[in-house]
Amino acid sequence: MQRLLFPPLKALMGRQYLRLLARRAAPRAQCDCIRRPLGPGQYSTVSEVALQSGRGTVSLPSKTAERVVGRWLLVCSGTVAGAVILGGVTRLTESGLSMVDWHLIKEMKPPTSQEEWEAEFQRYQQFPEFKILNHDMTLAEFKFIWYMEYSHRMWGRLVGLAYILPAAYFWRKGWLSRGMKGRVLALCGLVCFQGLLGWYMVKSGLEEKPDAHDIPRVSQYRLAAHLGSALVLYCASLWTSLSLLLSPHNLPETRQLRRLRRFAHGTAGLVFLTALSGAFVAGLDAGLVYNSFPKMGESWIPEDLFTFSPILRNVFENPTMVQFDHRILGITSVTAITVLYFFSRRIPLPRRTKMAAMTLLALAYTQTYYRSELPQKMQLHCNSTNMS
Repeated sequence: MQRLLFPPLKALMGRQYLRLLARRAAPRAQCDCIRRPLGPGQYSTVSEVALQSGRGTVSLPSKTAERVVGRWLLVCSGTVAGAVILGGVTRLTESGLSMVDWHLIKEMKPPTSQEEWEAEFQRYQQFPEFKILNHDMTLAEFKFIWYMEYSHRMWGRLVGLAYILPAAYFWRKGWLSRGMKGRVLALCGLVCFQGLLGWYMVKSGLEEKPDAHDIPRVSQYRLAAHLGSALVLYCASLWTSLSLLLSPHNLPETRQLRRLRRFAHGTAGLVFLTALSGAFVAGLDAGLVYNSFPKMGESWIPEDLFTFSPILRNVFENPTMVQFDHRILGITSVTAITVLYFFSRRIPLPRRTKMAAMTLLALAYTQTYYRSELPQKMQLHCNSTNMS
């Protein structure tokens, strides 16, 4: 056993440390007893390391393994953020319905010849978006929206590989603790669910609706579910990675700290709800109904908030109500973030916590600024279009 274990340990730990381990391991071999580990992933002898791994290999020290896994999940959270951004661009360019089927492997190869592009374009022409909205679209224009959706789907596959392949490697190497194995399984399952949910969403925009004469759109319910699951995946990956990479601060559990923690959790939930309401705005194109801010048209409260029956249907399907709710939630979120920032200033907190609160405040007001500027730019664009 020593002949098998000592050569790799010599390269990993050094000759002097290996001699110390050998002297400590000799009497233990005679008594054939094994002590309990000193701590998570820490063992006092070579025999204990070998028995813990279950194979003749030595796993990384626990802290090193945690840093590796934490960096991996941090990269994964970045890929999810990129997928959300790319999905938003795909939505803005109205490219989401350009690919009318879904194949996990087959669609990874794009059309290359003129005949293949013509066949792909003919398949697109059989669905409502072309018949109602893009009936005069050229092949060159179709290629643009097709490549936008293609890049979004390929990025999604990259996200899946970024989660699943390293997870299998770390699992086999024994670098994941029992609790981390459950988290990683949940994250990988959520990635797979996210991909299936994306196609389920696109499929709703490809269905023929004889009674509808509106522009073909995906279901706002499925769009909100798709975005919501992506945000959950991003937050869970980022939270897990930071919990592995950053050492926790032992702060005294005061009443003010508990109140701050509860208020931070409530603010996070409010921001998440605001993001979901934004998905309903995008799904219904509700942002085009009123392009003035802070008023909606000439009034603060529009008259057509409750035009649908039953009343609850207005919250999810009436574009005016959906935009109104999104505005109220956005203003409430910015207010809550502002209160959270000033609340955090009154408590002695670590430097990185104060920086996080300041960054959150800056991002919230940057978002508010661009949101208030957007209706004016839309109005100028509409005026220039009418003049031309």
